[in-house]
Amino acid sequence: MGVRIQGSNEGGVFFITITCARWLPLFDITNGYHAVYKWFDSLQQKGHHIIAYVIMPNHLHVIIAFRKSHQSINLLVGNGKRFMAYELVKLLHALNRMDIVNQLSAWVNATQRMANKKHEVFEPSFDRKECRTIAFMKQKANYIHMNPCKAGFVSIPENYLHSSAAYYYTGIQGIYPVVTYMELQDIDLGISCNQYFICE
Repeated sequence: MGVRIQGSNEGGVFFITITCARWLPLFDITNGYHAVYKWFDSLQQKGHHIIAYVIMPNHLHVIIAFRKSHQSINLLVGNGKRFMAYELVKLLHALNRMDIVNQLSAWVNATQRMANKKHEVFEPSFDRKECRTIAFMKQKANYIHMNPCKAGFVSIPENYLHSSAAYYYTGIQGIYPVVTYMELQDIDLGISCNQYFICE
């Protein structure tokens, strides 16, 4: 079974990686994992679906099924990065970690400063790969869920708190509920008049 995407900028399933600036473990320092979940909430309210995720101390991987909408995927992710950046800086202030706040501020270049950017919380670009088949989604979900094991945080994926692995391996939703790539087959993303998932 495969996935046919019409107009990848309008909708589709994407594996996305967002990395903290210079790989600083900002999610861990601030315990700011909830900022990611708030972004997920915002996406779900717009009809998008979280398929799989892991929030590591300094980056996050997520597979998102974007419903066709007037907003581009780049804009949706860019808005998410801005929201999360604001939340993490707010937490750093609350923790009185001005050393890190000042460092994030120093990383803003002159052009960005003219556009009123105050902190470089995330790397400027994000990685985005279109998931065109179930096999590719499965591969990326496995990669996501094994991340904490490879980092030595846990011995089995479902034991990592900030991950969708528990649902995939045990059927019990974790902190944030997800829709698996298999369940996604029954969801109409409105990408085209054709069925989103087609048999090959």
